[in-house]
Amino acid sequence: MAVQNSFTKTLVWVLMGMLILGLGGFGITNLGGSVQSVGKVDGKAIGVNDYYRAVEQELNAIQAQTGQRITFAQAQQFGLSQQVLSRLVSQRALDGEAERLGLSMGDENLRDQIVTIPAFQSLDGSFDREAYRFALQNSGMSEVDFENSLREDAARTLLQSAIVGGIEMPDAYATVLAQFLGETRNFSYVSVSEANLDAAVPVPSDTDLRSFYDANTDQFMQPATRDITYAWVAPSMLLDTVEVDEESLKAAYDDRDAEFNQPERRLVERLVFGTEEEAKEAQRAIEIGNATFEEQVEARGLDLADVDMGDVTQSSLGDAGEGVFAANSGDVVGPFTSDLGPALFRVNAVLAARSTSFEDAKSDLRDEIAIDRARRVIDAEINTVDDLLAGGATLEEVAAETDLVLATINYHTGSDEDIAGYADFRTAALAAQEGDFPEVASLDDGGIFALRLDGTSEAAPLPFDEARDAVETAWRAEQLQVALATKSDALVKEMEAGADIITLGLVVAQEQDLTRSDFLPDVPRSLLETVFEMDQGDIRAIEDQGRYLIVELDAVAQADLSNAENTSIQNVISQQVGQSLTQDILNAYATHIGANADIEIDQHALAAVHAQLH
Repeated sequence: MAVQNSFTKTLVWVLMGMLILGLGGFGITNLGGSVQSVGKVDGKAIGVNDYYRAVEQELNAIQAQTGQRITFAQAQQFGLSQQVLSRLVSQRALDGEAERLGLSMGDENLRDQIVTIPAFQSLDGSFDREAYRFALQNSGMSEVDFENSLREDAARTLLQSAIVGGIEMPDAYATVLAQFLGETRNFSYVSVSEANLDAAVPVPSDTDLRSFYDANTDQFMQPATRDITYAWVAPSMLLDTVEVDEESLKAAYDDRDAEFNQPERRLVERLVFGTEEEAKEAQRAIEIGNATFEEQVEARGLDLADVDMGDVTQSSLGDAGEGVFAANSGDVVGPFTSDLGPALFRVNAVLAARSTSFEDAKSDLRDEIAIDRARRVIDAEINTVDDLLAGGATLEEVAAETDLVLATINYHTGSDEDIAGYADFRTAALAAQEGDFPEVASLDDGGIFALRLDGTSEAAPLPFDEARDAVETAWRAEQLQVALATKSDALVKEMEAGADIITLGLVVAQEQDLTRSDFLPDVPRSLLETVFEMDQGDIRAIEDQGRYLIVELDAVAQADLSNAENTSIQNVISQQVGQSLTQDILNAYATHIGANADIEIDQHALAAVHAQLH
């Protein structure tokens, strides 16, 4: 029955693929009518349409997984076309093997399958020969070709079922894995940090730091840089030079009066009724507690989003404004007249009036207007800068004759100077070559710049004096870890000599029934990994950044396979491993058959199909 169901699904998908292909896809005629296959395996052709359709299916599968469509050219870069071709070669090799073994579908079974396919049936459910003929004609196949393909699919399915039939992974395999995953541990641990040291980390001498620096110069490197001279100007650099008169400020304030001076508002929902009486009945039900506002909304077939008015002013509510604005937050009031009819209103929030005086807004307005005017000044200067550079002027000369400011930067990807914060500058800095003529370019805030690459420098150790702070930090971190390791080793020895972890004077954390897959916050993953390597009663010190963890394994518990969760895990493992084993056996068999098959691949036909896929 399983083989029969699998075969029926295969028939449906084969047919649907051909119908889609015939109605709107790729056809033999696209290749001039002469190319029928991309290759042969033991004389059995791999059809052009089969190959095209298989590639398209893979592309669609990738799109479904990643959420974006990739081109065939991109797919070729990771070998998709070769993978598809290899799979089709294996299928045709299996078809040849099935034929040699005499496996085939009988005429009666073939007929029974065809007549039950819905695409070939008339409205009354009976087989429609015209629909059958029309579908095959549109797919570019004859009845003989189609029926032969069904026979081959059935024979291949039968062969594959025979190969893997009765193969099962031993239960012991899933049992062992489930026991491994289901084991639990109880353990206690403490954290040893700098605060727990018997003595503070000493202050380093200059000799200590220099010795550490010499032994670890690779930690104190300055990156390779691109040494750049640039001239630039940004709107913010011209603010002090741009004049903004009082009249312009007042005009801007008046234009934005609605922004600076907002009247009192309410967040309101409005539920409209057909008649005044309906609205009153709904309000009475809400007042006596027989219904809520939400229930009244739902009773009218609406959602809260349908009745939400957002924030409104008193004047915008018309005749209902006075009553609504007299209500408190959470009140349902009405019915009041609205432009849609009698309505109840619920007040969700009271928004106080907000007023910003001209004097308070003046500073922000000036900055905004000044920035805008500075951009215009810069725009007007672009042509001047461009003409100077085109005439052979250096960046130094441009800076002397314009508002642009001259500067230099030893640029690398970690540069934090102001100019390095602009993406346009970073792109230009990385693209510049020695000898290039500077060109004016724009910045995203309205500024402009031009740059010149003067040279490059290789990565090298920072001079000790420049690196001193970093050296001291690294030296101290190393000394701290050494001190923590010494302290932790001493505590471990105490516990091994019989001291209880709770007598160490540290905060003890205890964990119960944890499995390998559990997660503990604020501790390294290595803690659980180490715990599951320990025997009961073992004590270990685990290094972490800036601290050590001392852990004692209190109890080891074997997995309870009668537990519902562990039983589920065991079943999943058994199923997955069984499927993997089955696929591995099928692949091995197909590889063996393919290795002994006579394979011919038509590279010209492949190229023609690939051209259609681009």
